[in-house]
Amino acid sequence: MKFALSPEQTQFADTLDALLAKSDVARSWAAGDHEPGMAVWRQLADLGVTSIAQDGEPIDLVVAMESIGFHALPGPAIETLAVLPDHLGGALLGTVAIPPHVPYAVDADVADRVFVLRGGILHTASAGKRINSVDPCRSLFEVTATTEIGQLPDAFERGVLACSAQLLGVGRALLAKSVEYVKQRTQFGKPIGSFQAVKHHLASVHVALELARPLVYGAALNAVPVSAAKITAGDAAHKAARSALQVHGAIGYTVENDLSLWLSKVRALHSAWGTGSVHRAHVATTLPRTTNLYSQPATAT
Repeated sequence: MKFALSPEQTQFADTLDALLAKSDVARSWAAGDHEPGMAVWRQLADLGVTSIAQDGEPIDLVVAMESIGFHALPGPAIETLAVLPDHLGGALLGTVAIPPHVPYAVDADVADRVFVLRGGILHTASAGKRINSVDPCRSLFEVTATTEIGQLPDAFERGVLACSAQLLGVGRALLAKSVEYVKQRTQFGKPIGSFQAVKHHLASVHVALELARPLVYGAALNAVPVSAAKITAGDAAHKAARSALQVHGAIGYTVENDLSLWLSKVRALHSAWGTGSVHRAHVATTLPRTTNLYSQPATAT
């Protein structure tokens, strides 16, 4: 099976990239100034992005989340676009906690509607104590259920898919920034990007991301377990983050460098919506059982 975007989906991706490339709202969001970011979200709503799960195809959601990850757009994107579109009632942003794997609601201080999903039943919720995140653009809040709404099937799976696509976009951005940097940084009178070791280092990141891509898009089409997509996208993004730090050197560790915006997002999303061990265990339970040939008694031939 060939996973390729249609001309309409390619145009959609280009439109999102053009819009989000002009926005630089992550630092203001982290500082507590949410208005520039909210303005971008209102533009996305005008384009129909916030209703993409209702009006589009599953691949459209992946395209949107990958672009959001690439440009490090802050806000409860997974919750708004993938999990809650049927329950926002025209509100711009929504957030939800789904214990135990999603114990806190992201950005409940700016979301128009806050929910909690327990035992497959969705409830409205009130935000409580704020919990610090490794990502300064990502605020976490304890929530308390208030009013029962009804069942919300497959919410966790949709969130995992959106998180996988966002990780793929973040990983792509880190690779792009690394490639750009190694062309500029010189050592021994040459750009470090000309060194074979650096080329191989970044090529392995590219391979990891390209191997993750068909799994993410395949999960959107129900051709691949969504847990497999989360594992591969998370590992690929983590590999991109480690490589970005290595090629940037000490400057990559500084908060002042924009690289930190994507590095911290990988750290947060890698374990969000289920850790790697959780999803590996789920994949293991879905694999068909095979006979262990080494446990069979030997026979003469």
